[in-house]
Amino acid sequence: MSKLLWTPSKERIEQTNMFRFMGEVNARFGKDFASYPELHQWSVENIADFWATLWDFVGVKASSPYTQVVDDPKKMPGAKWFEGAKLNFAENLLKFRDDHLAIVFKGEGAEPVRITYAQLYDQVARLACSLRGMGVTTGDRVVGFMPNMPQTVVAMLAATSIGAVWSSCSPDFGIKGVLDRFGQIKPKVLFTANGYRFKGKDLDCLEKISGVVNQLPSLEKLVVVPYTRDRADISGLPVAVHYQDFISKEDGLEVEFEQLPFDHPLYIMYSSGTTGLPKCMVQSAGGILVHQLKELVLHTDLTREDNIFYFTTCGWMMWNWLTSGLGVGATIVQYDGQPFHPFPEALWEMAQDEKVTVFGTSAGYLGALMDMGGQPGKHYDLSSLRAVLSTGSPLSIEGFEYVYREIKEDIQLASIAGGTDLNGCFALGNPMGAVYAGELQCRGLAMDVAAYDAQGKPVVGQQAELVCRKPFPSMPIYFWDDPDGERYHNAYFDKYPGIWHHGDFITVTERGGVVMYGRSDATLNPGGVRIGTAEIYRVVETFEEVADSVVVGQNWDNDVRVILFVKMAEGQALNDEVKNKLRAGIRKNASPRHVPAKIIEVPDVPYTLNMKKVELAVKKVIENKPVENTDALANPQALDFYRNIPELAE
Repeated sequence: MSKLLWTPSKERIEQTNMFRFMGEVNARFGKDFASYPELHQWSVENIADFWATLWDFVGVKASSPYTQVVDDPKKMPGAKWFEGAKLNFAENLLKFRDDHLAIVFKGEGAEPVRITYAQLYDQVARLACSLRGMGVTTGDRVVGFMPNMPQTVVAMLAATSIGAVWSSCSPDFGIKGVLDRFGQIKPKVLFTANGYRFKGKDLDCLEKISGVVNQLPSLEKLVVVPYTRDRADISGLPVAVHYQDFISKEDGLEVEFEQLPFDHPLYIMYSSGTTGLPKCMVQSAGGILVHQLKELVLHTDLTREDNIFYFTTCGWMMWNWLTSGLGVGATIVQYDGQPFHPFPEALWEMAQDEKVTVFGTSAGYLGALMDMGGQPGKHYDLSSLRAVLSTGSPLSIEGFEYVYREIKEDIQLASIAGGTDLNGCFALGNPMGAVYAGELQCRGLAMDVAAYDAQGKPVVGQQAELVCRKPFPSMPIYFWDDPDGERYHNAYFDKYPGIWHHGDFITVTERGGVVMYGRSDATLNPGGVRIGTAEIYRVVETFEEVADSVVVGQNWDNDVRVILFVKMAEGQALNDEVKNKLRAGIRKNASPRHVPAKIIEVPDVPYTLNMKKVELAVKKVIENKPVENTDALANPQALDFYRNIPELAE
């Protein structure tokens, strides 16, 4: 039985948005729900009623009303949501235009920058004017190669106000990683900062971006945002313009918000690239809006009075999630830099100074802070803090206990889990509920999440596959360049027809909570950020010293570390020189997160009969777990080489 760590007081429960929403449901539908499990059960059995009630509760701004909530609450994929409604995503995030703080930005080693809602609206209006002036229109792609800074938010809102589609990568991505993504979607405009900061160093972006721009023939404008320098030399960059020169100088502009269907494309997000080029997942403006407001308003209990922080980059979906906090009128706190620089508790000093009420991070960060002996609750005034959110990988039981011991006793620790695919969560926090060590508090409202065993049957108290049995608005509307929908279908609906199969192992507990066990596929998850093995293979394959390779993630020290196994070419040996070359190549062409913690020589790499590398089998072997279905392997004996490798125990 999991250890009980925290229970909210009756007074605290009754002050939550979730409690108010439950009261609204009771009043509308003649119910007398008094607990979250009752509300959740109703929400998955009455999908249309739930989303209609939420639409009103969060105050979605639409110029035309919807004619029906969902055409078929059992159809997956392909359910149509809120048909008839016309709205604009950016308009819903810019409902507030007052002097309340919208954004606080803290760059590593710099003083905070503060932007009010009125200032944010003005900046968006001026940038949208410039984008329209150069011909950006509905459906065009506008992308960012940006740090987590205010201009990234401004660019996204300006683009989406027009109905353009936004996509972003963080500046630590290598050239190939960026081109693998942006090269597929053919952007018209690219925003880049001239640099970013990490661990006390200013790192240049422009040399890297020059290698990107030259291979994006669709690009008509490269907008260079000042950050590490006021005005960098951009003379060698084609179609480049300084942000200061591009943004309109006019005062008093109004944003012309294009009124578009609920399912108009908003974001293009990317799969991790496990089996080739990353899949480009197109998500709808209305779907992301209502799904993320549900999670922020109800599950995170966000209000205008909150200061919400999430440690994220613009290449991770938590950036999109955090930004939707503007739709609540809260203050979002952005940070760019290394989280432990210049000292391990730097982010908690910021939390104290900015009176952060909701502090979001990764399980990997909390594990590292614990290993460093961090005691932020002892060293800083965290009286404003009421919730800590953790995601990216499963938070260990020790991690749960650490938060309550060394950060704050009276706090809601919400471990949350979902995916880039839905830009949200399947299981997450419940501000009305208790917190148990190692357990996510609840399955999300209107998310019919279950654990399916090998026979496709729902089980409780057993580790099994995460599935969602009913549609939800933030499902991708389609994959880019997938006209018949085959890749989309294969990604989620092959294993259980008509049911979303996510690729995570979970246990649903008797009380309705969820225990996460990480990916059931071969995706890597170092530091809580999902990355793909294909991006590593594409680099390794350029080395003539290496004949073949296989990459897996090894669960290690409350995190995941990347292990690269290499089969050397004839006459070649794996030495420190080759290891260093491999690491340097992976860092440059993929990202620092892709760099393996261990590079180990093996005599052979296992393959299936149809010649696919079996990463999951290798992962099971190194973690001393049984491997099923070895009959499907062309060379099952190769797995023996991966057993009991001493280097993997250190």
